[in-house]
Amino acid sequence: MVRRTTSRKPAKKAAKPARPIKPPAKAPAKRAAKLASLKGYNPLAPARISEILKRLDALYPDVTCALQHKSAWELVVATILSAQCTDVRVNMVTPGLFAKYPTPQHFAALEPIELEPELRSTGFFRNKAKSVVGAARKLIADFGGKVPDEMDKLLTLPGVARKTANVVLGSWFGKGVGVVVDTHVHRISRRLELTTNDEPVKIEQDLMKVIPQEKWILFAHQIIWHGRSLCIARKPKCVECPLENLCHAADKTWSTVEMHKGAE
Repeated sequence: MVRRTTSRKPAKKAAKPARPIKPPAKAPAKRAAKLASLKGYNPLAPARISEILKRLDALYPDVTCALQHKSAWELVVATILSAQCTDVRVNMVTPGLFAKYPTPQHFAALEPIELEPELRSTGFFRNKAKSVVGAARKLIADFGGKVPDEMDKLLTLPGVARKTANVVLGSWFGKGVGVVVDTHVHRISRRLELTTNDEPVKIEQDLMKVIPQEKWILFAHQIIWHGRSLCIARKPKCVECPLENLCHAADKTWSTVEMHKGAE
């Protein structure tokens, strides 16, 4: 007799009991505290602005314009030349320039092409030569050769925009009608979260809202010096900076506080 073999299917393994779902782990106390503090963080809080100004005053109590000048006209020329150029380079050029052409009348008598060789090392020398000669001629034609002390009138001079006008009004005439926004003020104001704008005119408007008017002139000088000495663009010296724990810039080289992506 032949026995039939039957294949038996392997018995199914008993299903493992489902693992209980664990509740999400709570953030460490320090992290939770930090998040809580950030929720109430206001970069434009009066107390924070006041502390920034206080520390700048301690760092740079008596700083003035770095461009060498002996008259309002010389400051106009020096500021025009400082566009896309360091103050150090401008200060190397202007002594010889003003010795050769001591008054606006001397500049007005030139053709821009005659001035170009004198300005070559400052960059963009063709445009700068046109602006300087044009400003001198406008000054003589409309203002009797004297630099006006009003913003609207200054802005009529070729080569003079708000930055130059603010420099002249603040540093020569002592009039704080605006805030100078150069490359240092532009960069550091964003790093300190005093503005989120990228256009100089809008940055100036933002700064004028949070910085007291009596500080507008000095504040700009202080930020410019700070940008040269500590808050250097390529590698800021954060470990040496007295503003460090007030600054949340994303590109800090060393930090004791939370860094913010938008602060740059």
